[in-house]
Amino acid sequence: MNLIEQTIAAGGHDWFYREITPDVPNGKPPILFIHGILCHSYGWRIVMETCAEAGYRAIAPDWLGFGRSAKPQPREFAYSPAAYEAALGDWINAMELEQFTLVAQGYLGSVGVQYACNHPEQIDRLVILNTPLTTSATVPWIMQRWTIPFVGDMLTQDPLLVDRTLEGGSGLVIEENELSFYRQPFLKSSQAGRALLMTAKKLNLSQAMGQLSQDLAQWRKPTQIIWGMADPWLDGEPVRQQLQKNPMVDWNAIAEAKHYPQEHWGQEIGQILLPFLNREFSDLGGS
Repeated sequence: MNLIEQTIAAGGHDWFYREITPDVPNGKPPILFIHGILCHSYGWRIVMETCAEAGYRAIAPDWLGFGRSAKPQPREFAYSPAAYEAALGDWINAMELEQFTLVAQGYLGSVGVQYACNHPEQIDRLVILNTPLTTSATVPWIMQRWTIPFVGDMLTQDPLLVDRTLEGGSGLVIEENELSFYRQPFLKSSQAGRALLMTAKKLNLSQAMGQLSQDLAQWRKPTQIIWGMADPWLDGEPVRQQLQKNPMVDWNAIAEAKHYPQEHWGQEIGQILLPFLNREFSDLGGS
């Protein structure tokens, strides 16, 4: 396997991404991994390696405002779901990705799912982990606090916010060397905190979920849900009830995993994901 870490310009902004190319490609569409709030492309490292070992090209960008991607000023980028969706399209075009499997997780992962719904011709398969998908989804208090005037300005400039959010959501201790990696953007520039603040303020979850739930009801591409059922922020049961009616959806639960399952349950996710990726379409349907 070959790990590539580099930056590409798209839509006037620099995007950092990591890519793992397999030693023996299997000829199937690449896999695009989309992270959620306060995570980075780094969070997909274990799952990406598992997919590359099976012959898949695995690619994961850092969203604008996160990780090592550009952190534009609000006058240059709106930080709204619509702006993120358009920017993702710019990046996909710059990467010359014509068809791919999209894997999305977390708050902002829903933007990736919405992109898939609006561009089904590009999607081979869709995989969703612990992402807002229904109108019952809410923003957790830990993120709501970031939008409070003055309080949010201070909180989002604190690098330890990374520790509290990632460990609070995952329910497990994250190794210090990995936490320090996630903290780096906040130590290098105050713009990382400002980008986080703007993103949290403009999530507009209720409106976004109304549209997304309608679109998913009509979705007809092979889809796999992998849900950490102990998630303290997003209840998986409404998602299961809503999507089990769609014959194209394959539901899988990891009972003990929480909001960031890829961080601690990467191997288990790979064991669930690979059979789905290799499965014939006619063999799909709620396992």
